[in-house]
Amino acid sequence: MEGLPFGAMAALVGLVSGTVLGLAARLGDFCTLGAVETAVYGGDQRRLRLWGIVLGTALLGTHLLAVAGLIDLGATIYHQMIWNPWASIAGGLMFGYGMAMAGNCGFGALVRFGGGDLRSMVIVVVMGIFGFLALSGPLAPLRIALFPQGPAPGPQGPAALGVPVLPVALALAAAAFAWALSHGPLRRDRRLLGWGVAAGLAVVWALAGTSWLAGTSLGAVTVEGPSYTAPIGRTLIFLMTSTAGGITFSVGSVAGVMLGAMGGSLIRGLFRWEACEDPRELGRQVSGAALMGVGGVVAMGCSIGQGITGFATLAWSGPVTLAAILVGALIGLRHLIGGFQPD
Repeated sequence: MEGLPFGAMAALVGLVSGTVLGLAARLGDFCTLGAVETAVYGGDQRRLRLWGIVLGTALLGTHLLAVAGLIDLGATIYHQMIWNPWASIAGGLMFGYGMAMAGNCGFGALVRFGGGDLRSMVIVVVMGIFGFLALSGPLAPLRIALFPQGPAPGPQGPAALGVPVLPVALALAAAAFAWALSHGPLRRDRRLLGWGVAAGLAVVWALAGTSWLAGTSLGAVTVEGPSYTAPIGRTLIFLMTSTAGGITFSVGSVAGVMLGAMGGSLIRGLFRWEACEDPRELGRQVSGAALMGVGGVVAMGCSIGQGITGFATLAWSGPVTLAAILVGALIGLRHLIGGFQPD
């Protein structure tokens, strides 16, 4: 390990984290859109309540290790940039609606691609391209003009109000666990519970691993956790040119999700090649992927990046963006299923 470049070591951290998340998606049914859809239209809240296990684990682990000095929360992008609430709301709504149109978020598309779904490859590529259009391409000036964001003068979240962070994190984690475990069908499903804990620990592992590397490399590696909007674009550029910062945590994390999803699909006998036979469906998925790419960059994260990683750091942007994504997804699902027709 000592002979590896810091970027490669960060990629290994991301690979482990992404692999666990990919396995959790395939073996533990962890999916953002699937959780919303089955709860609202399928009458099954297990996958939605599973988010309480994931968030509770991520919050508890992150802040216990932060108190121990093993995670540098202040070095994450969620605390380094001034929070723009309008960016979280607008970007989250756009991402959530696009997620419904595409049938998956960026993380979900990587999981489906790892299971042999070639339609999801299109979503991944389009999302990565449009993410970079908004991040540093032609749409960047418009994004900056509409949603200006600059360096933060200090911590973002409860710490900015002088509130002790650990008690807040412990209270939120306890509330998340209580909400999840109050649902009997989830409480009795050890498979989902186990993979929910694993997914939360994957986020903690990523933050701890990159924190250690950031200190060891004197800042050459940034502190980050799983997120799947701009990192998908960075991975595509790296695969084509070996640039975009070289091999990084993002590259390892994206590859890990597909590897874990492939392994989980093979274990469950779900791996099969699939392609899109309906041009209208493909058009809807492409437009949804484009919305997710732009929305995820505006909100500085996706359902995983802000909804779990950002939330786990107790940044203001995490819960607000997650709520906006859920609202956007509900609007999109209603559009698809009900066509906005009156009851």
